[in-house]
Amino acid sequence: MADPVTILAFSGSTREDSLNTKLVSATANAARECGADVTLTDFLDLSMPLYNGDLEKASGLPENARRLKAMMIAHDALLIASPEYNGGMTAVLKNALDWASRREGDEAPLAAYQGKVAGLVAASPGRLGGARSLIALRQVLSSCGTLVIPQQFALGQASGAFDDNGDLKGSDHAAAVLGVANALVETARRQKS
Repeated sequence: MADPVTILAFSGSTREDSLNTKLVSATANAARECGADVTLTDFLDLSMPLYNGDLEKASGLPENARRLKAMMIAHDALLIASPEYNGGMTAVLKNALDWASRREGDEAPLAAYQGKVAGLVAASPGRLGGARSLIALRQVLSSCGTLVIPQQFALGQASGAFDDNGDLKGSDHAAAVLGVANALVETARRQKS
């Protein structure tokens, strides 16, 4: 039997009780149901300075940028929940992706992105559910060489969508999350073989 697909999952939010952190957790659980081995990480544990080429030249990658990049390289796929700020992704998410794109030593360019598959979800109290942030995120990941699956989910009016345990209340929402998770696992499995 082949090794399971490995997925690194994270939210582009550092807010306490974040809707996107809840959504990525629910989607990660769905991916586990589809047979994936999922690592869920939190950007609160990976704080990084703003990307600065002079800082990189003087000190190399910050330790947390190196940690994130190593995790990305070690996994077959990425599962990202992206909050929407002013029609785009959060600064903390873009900053982390920029640091992870930096090349060190003799590694291949964009080593954290090449050959990877990504699945995207978003949640927002608004009606659009953060869908515009997924456009920006899709563009960045694709530019770095990651295959972003077409299936995605933007959960609008998400404030009441989760129960006290952080689980999705509606069966339609759960089905949408499972659809993204299944497509991500199956695409990563094909890419891996």
